[in-house]
Amino acid sequence: MAFWRTQHGAGVALIVLATLAFALLDTATKYAVTLVPVLMLLWFRYAFQAVLTFALRFPVQRRSLFSTPNPRFQTLRGVLLLITSACSFFGLRYLPVGEFTAMVMLSPLVATAMAAWVLKDHVSPRRWMLMAAGLVGVLLVVRPGGQVFSWALLFPVLLVVSYGWFQVLTSRLSGEENPYTTHFYTGLVGAVVMSPIVVFSWRSTALLDYWPWFVLVGFLGTFGHLMLIRAYARASAPVLTPYLYTQIAFATLAGWLAFEHVPDALAWIGIAIIAASGVGNALLSAHELTKLRRTATAA
Repeated sequence: MAFWRTQHGAGVALIVLATLAFALLDTATKYAVTLVPVLMLLWFRYAFQAVLTFALRFPVQRRSLFSTPNPRFQTLRGVLLLITSACSFFGLRYLPVGEFTAMVMLSPLVATAMAAWVLKDHVSPRRWMLMAAGLVGVLLVVRPGGQVFSWALLFPVLLVVSYGWFQVLTSRLSGEENPYTTHFYTGLVGAVVMSPIVVFSWRSTALLDYWPWFVLVGFLGTFGHLMLIRAYARASAPVLTPYLYTQIAFATLAGWLAFEHVPDALAWIGIAIIAASGVGNALLSAHELTKLRRTATAA
């Protein structure tokens, strides 16, 4: 019990809470998009985040909530996350929650490859091997003849790419922004970009009839990202990243409870490989960071 009273323990608890929120978000989204226009749901998700973050943080930060040294970064980051969410909302209309989540969890590995290409970061052979293993796991999940093989696989593919760029951009400029300001601008950019688009599919009756689903999706998305912010304020990425993969378990369980969907045997193996490669990638990062600190101390 003593561990959970430490900063690292609190960070782990918060990151698991965030993954639970995201799994429930995907499950709620998969059902909600059968009831209401997807674009309306997407707009509301970001408008809710912007309004709630403003209400919670403006009394604390006042004008500094709007202060950012990187307005272009905030805009691009917001657009990339909006593309990610759009791919998720549309993809979940056609794909099971568990398998979809497993494919999306390949994003950290893809971000590593992108960082090696764009930022010229060194990537060790072991990390490339973990990425290759993750791709093998995805192929087992999306293989021809499997439960999820269809044209809708384009959505998680585009999502992984957009979210990979999002992570690279966030990593490149981390430490320069107040995380709550970034959270506010993420919601604001998404809502502003979606506002002229949502007009073409707006249905007031849908908002009136199914408002609890709009609120639930908006709340889960906002709550999940707030928990991420609070988790990373308490513990480092190498400590927390392995626990991100609990989202696969939560999503698979939620998909079974809500839609009675169970992945087939090969898909289970693929999901396990993806999770193992992701956790291995996180543990390797922790090992490399520890080695770097020891070298710096010795010097």
